[in-house]
Amino acid sequence: MFSNRSNWKLTRNRLTEALEEAKARGAGILDLTLSNPTRAGLRYCEHEILSSLALPNSLDYDPQPKGLPVARAAAAAYYQDQHAIGVDPERLILTTSTSEGYSFIFRLLCNAGDEILVPKPSYPLFEFLADLSDVKLVPYPLLYDHGWQIDFPSLRKAVTARTRAVVVVHPNNPTGSFVQADERDQLNRTCHERSLAIIADEVFLDYAHDRRPRASFSANQEVLTFTLSGVSKIAALPQMKVAWIVTSGPSAQVEAALSRLEVIADTYLSMSAPIQWATPTMLEQRKEVQRQLLDRVLANLSELDRRLAAQKTCERLIVDGGWYAILRIPVTRTDEELAVDLVLAEHVLVHPGHFYDFPSDGYIVLSLIAQPNEFAEGMRRVLEHLDK
Repeated sequence: MFSNRSNWKLTRNRLTEALEEAKARGAGILDLTLSNPTRAGLRYCEHEILSSLALPNSLDYDPQPKGLPVARAAAAAYYQDQHAIGVDPERLILTTSTSEGYSFIFRLLCNAGDEILVPKPSYPLFEFLADLSDVKLVPYPLLYDHGWQIDFPSLRKAVTARTRAVVVVHPNNPTGSFVQADERDQLNRTCHERSLAIIADEVFLDYAHDRRPRASFSANQEVLTFTLSGVSKIAALPQMKVAWIVTSGPSAQVEAALSRLEVIADTYLSMSAPIQWATPTMLEQRKEVQRQLLDRVLANLSELDRRLAAQKTCERLIVDGGWYAILRIPVTRTDEELAVDLVLAEHVLVHPGHFYDFPSDGYIVLSLIAQPNEFAEGMRRVLEHLDK
């Protein structure tokens, strides 16, 4: 009755069962996996945001496949203001999420069974998106040696006649590593030689830990490039469902891609009018919420380093941006077994490394946007447990 593309393993994993078991016993869980900024105790410009959702223009139905001009202009203005990049609003297509953006691009580039190269480790969402588009994912490794680097020999070896694009996450989730300038050059050369597109996920781009702006792929002109972002992370408003695709590269390829993307977007017309009219306000209030988030991330990172300095059991890997940190830990059991033990014994939730396709055990992933008191107490329990 059901398609093979939805034939996923839907049973609960052991960590989910352990979490439910602990909660059933009345345990208060310290969540060090928090990814929802609306639950992180941030201060939002509530009146401005809510008022923007009640504009009279929202009562008019104006179906625009690329998105309403006012919303696309606001997204383009963000690139000019935040990254000093001139983005043509006509080369920008609104979507309800970066997930929808990936889906549009996969459908644009790939026939059934074609391949997309994706980084490893990285966020596990790609597998579901690829399955739904009948696309095959082929991993290429990120290597850690005093920081993370793209393994270009492995990436080039992974390219086949069916490869259509390379995904880069800038900065990566969860490694927090940016694509460096020399890596971008190598990536452009490789993609130009093999006729591949670049899909650049930049949802965490504004969260560099040194507070210095990083170059956006939205200005990449060497090869056909699709840059994804949105207000989920930029403005810490995941519930508002505003994202976009910026298309750049050689003009002929860009125009051909945009004409097809517009038809794909027109088929769904998924963006609602109130959200689009509110987009300028949501992007404007990012300045205050980004400051709060970066302050939170850096404070928790400092607390983590302070606690790590007092022990020799584990170490933090270098992280340059984003909302997460990775601990390298002794391999005395699987990462999932450790995460289960932490939930049941210490009432602390962390993510095991295998959730993000780490190649071996010995890693846990921590959220840096948790409330500072919860983060400090959670780390105390984690490190004491590891030291037993």
